[in-house]
Amino acid sequence: MMTYSDSESSHGGGKEYKVFRQFSRDRLLYEMLGESTSGEGSKSSWKVLIMDKVTVKVMSHSCKMADITDQGVSLVEDIFRRRQPLPSMDVIYFIQPTKENIVMFLSDMSGREPLYKKAFVFFSSPVSKDFINNIKSDISVLPRIGALREMNLEYFPVDSQAFITDHDSALVELYSEEAENSPYFEICLYTMASRLATVFASMKEFPYVRYRAPREQDGSPAATRSLIPFKLAEILWKCLEKYKSIPNYPQTETCDLLILDRSVDQIAPVIHEWTYDAMCHDLLNMDGNKYVVELPGKHGGPPVEKEVILDDNDPVWLELRHAHIADASERLHDKMTTFKSKNKAANINRDGELSTRELQKIVQALPQYNETVEKLTLHVEIAGTINECIRDMRLRDLGQLEQDLVFGDAAAKDVINLLRSLQDASTENKLRLLMIYAIVYPEKFEGDKATKLMQLAKLTPEDMKAINNMKYLGGSPQSKKSSSGFSLKFDGGQKTKHAARKDRTGEEEETWQLFRFYPMLEELLENLNKGQLPKDEYACMNEPAKDSKSQRSTNSTAPNGRRPAHSMRSRRTPAWARGHCSDDGYSSDSVLKNVVPDFRRMGQRIFVFIIGGATRSELRACHKLTAKLRREVILGSTSFEDPPQYISKLQLLSEKDILKTPPKPHNWS
Repeated sequence: MMTYSDSESSHGGGKEYKVFRQFSRDRLLYEMLGESTSGEGSKSSWKVLIMDKVTVKVMSHSCKMADITDQGVSLVEDIFRRRQPLPSMDVIYFIQPTKENIVMFLSDMSGREPLYKKAFVFFSSPVSKDFINNIKSDISVLPRIGALREMNLEYFPVDSQAFITDHDSALVELYSEEAENSPYFEICLYTMASRLATVFASMKEFPYVRYRAPREQDGSPAATRSLIPFKLAEILWKCLEKYKSIPNYPQTETCDLLILDRSVDQIAPVIHEWTYDAMCHDLLNMDGNKYVVELPGKHGGPPVEKEVILDDNDPVWLELRHAHIADASERLHDKMTTFKSKNKAANINRDGELSTRELQKIVQALPQYNETVEKLTLHVEIAGTINECIRDMRLRDLGQLEQDLVFGDAAAKDVINLLRSLQDASTENKLRLLMIYAIVYPEKFEGDKATKLMQLAKLTPEDMKAINNMKYLGGSPQSKKSSSGFSLKFDGGQKTKHAARKDRTGEEEETWQLFRFYPMLEELLENLNKGQLPKDEYACMNEPAKDSKSQRSTNSTAPNGRRPAHSMRSRRTPAWARGHCSDDGYSSDSVLKNVVPDFRRMGQRIFVFIIGGATRSELRACHKLTAKLRREVILGSTSFEDPPQYISKLQLLSEKDILKTPPKPHNWS
């Protein structure tokens, strides 16, 4: 009776290649909602959809309400709310396989008067045999079940190539001082592994499971924390072994997975990232992907507030999100100018009489014209607000020093001079600068040196917890300092100067100022693709054969892993960060559109999962590497972190009894 939802993998076999988010959306809409119809009615019959608090999030991250309605769903209900009986309608349950949910389902469908006619039950993750037996034992319910399946879809897509497991407190629950002795520790890891496993079950992918190897072996709390990627890999592996019984699930490896934690790069969450996407989330008061723009009022009236959603459905956002903010601002201005000059509806007040045919064309173009102008205007206003913040907060000076520190081009005197000249800088910005300084120059925070820096920056001991608590995440294995427990410096491969990573400017195309920074994830994934990850630092649960690497990647890159060289003068920004504009001012290409056609010739997917939160720069790197490596790179994490939230969580790691209460965001002055 129990069956698995049997989707086909989009790899090979002539199947259409679907990007990650599209894959999840199609399974929910067509495999679950579209096929859930009793034999007595047609597929157009209206149905009820019942979900719990987790599955409703899964659904909302992949589908719009209009998509659900198009599949014949007229009513969406919460399983734990009192519901009106609709005995003439079929019902779809998309629920977690928990005892509480099973009890509610049986209560709905048992007895002489069930709430619904026929029930189609889909579980978001594997269901236990005991629960199945409970359902089978109720003879009144059994004939009313139209389907009983495991969808194995309990993750939350947040981008065309990214997802989260919705563990916003993972950093605190796993890495705080008392985490090891908390019941949250095991619960968090097991839930995380279970949800991560459903990604591979849903997509019919079986990965090589690599993880960051433990850096300590002495049984200390630091050693326990460094074991977390291994523990997650171990639990995940057990889940994947069970999935091998799913029909059509691959029995041999089809992709790569790399499990990391935040210790691999503590700079990425706090440095100022200069892309349009990162700046929006860093500097604007956004609620998830929603932002309220204040637009000038018409005819001199009061300002008007307009809510905008910055996501994959916005072609302007899709094209510009990974562009440098200065480049994005220029291109927005050019788009608006070009569109108005080329579009007939914009020139309706031109001199001379218009023919009836010309008037007809203008009227037909007006709705599209108004929609495009409104979209461009919103983005022009957003970019303008960001540029005002950059000027008011003097972020160019601060950003330059941050990047100079990372690449070994700045020293202590530069930090001291900037702190003296930026006395009115926000607490958050000064703290972010000192965090980067501490990672590159940990010896500058030994003894009373940290106190002097705190006084110079006018920070409080509470603020400084963010710096001190970075020790709970640890540093790279190459940078251990026996004289200090504060080991945070990352090895950048340069022994002549302090640097958190090597400068790769010569390896890439010419870019805008303050665009040198790249997350360590980018380098790790390139090494993974080339089969050059150090085995003592990145272990594998199922080590591949030596000759298998060539089967996983394509021959689209040169032997050194780089694309063929070309003129640096041909463009100012990398190709992956630029779209193309048609001469009517509309965007004809986007990052996503540029990549999708090439998926047919892609190698096997690369998945990377970061425990403790991922950053906007890491998401950008995954999009970039998808085009560069010709392999779809999918980023997963417990959550996506913007700098203020990340710093707040760091400050909580040393708090006593913190795991008894959920963390609260910090209000920065």
